[in-house]
Amino acid sequence: MQTIDRDYVRAALPKRREDGHKGDFGKLLIVGGAVGYTGAPYLAASAAVRSGCGLVYLGVPERIWAVEAAKCASAMPFPLPDDGAQLTINALAPIQDKLKSCDVLALGPGLGRSGGLALVGTLLRETQQPVVLDADALNALSHNLKSLDARKGRVTILTPHDGELARLLGISPDELARRDRAETAREFAVTHGCALVRKGHHTLVALSDGRVLENTCGGSGLAKGGSGDVLTGIIASLLSQGAEPEQAAACGVWLHGRAGDILSARVTPYCVTPEDVANIGLAEAFREVYDA
Repeated sequence: MQTIDRDYVRAALPKRREDGHKGDFGKLLIVGGAVGYTGAPYLAASAAVRSGCGLVYLGVPERIWAVEAAKCASAMPFPLPDDGAQLTINALAPIQDKLKSCDVLALGPGLGRSGGLALVGTLLRETQQPVVLDADALNALSHNLKSLDARKGRVTILTPHDGELARLLGISPDELARRDRAETAREFAVTHGCALVRKGHHTLVALSDGRVLENTCGGSGLAKGGSGDVLTGIIASLLSQGAEPEQAAACGVWLHGRAGDILSARVTPYCVTPEDVANIGLAEAFREVYDA
């Protein structure tokens, strides 16, 4: 098992041309959000911008668009058809239209469990660009793994915590806990032709070729709602900038973990917030790599 440390990240981060412009550093579309879940898409978008993505678009239900527009200064929210609370299949056409000019789709932050089943399945099958799946997109996927298998040969990165992984596997959390952590992640990635980021203490990145990488940082300061949304934004941002799936996932989990560690040392793990990880800790984690 390969370890992910600062030296790995320093070598793997996508390079930035000094004379580059915003169009050179990727165009990312994040789709998610619902009434009651306005923080998740905002956190993902903030982390994506902080991770170097040139242009970040944020597709959210029309009902919450004004909230996201007020929050986001650097990302670009736009409204999508909803049922008064969550996205519906009617959002498919405008999402696909926006995707024509984007490099990567990040799907799921704050999407809501009761909606999006048909939308997630159709987007997975029809989207040619790389896709990063998180949160309620994973819960939607658990009802139809065939839509994931249909993407074999295309880049797909899943970012489940153990509860979401248990649902994807169709087993109980207790049964999942009895299985070997790395082998379970490896088997899923190989079977379904994807990259699997199994979140937790020493997050694992399992690849479709059978390799598994283990992160070396991160702690309980990140054990708060919204942390996964930040991680999704980082991984999708690096992918948009041209990183290979392994590099995007591995660098993403290390930078996220290190950002949490930096803030935990400063304010204690009790006081770390996902927003501070995205807006403060992440910049310092990048600085450590950049200056090394």
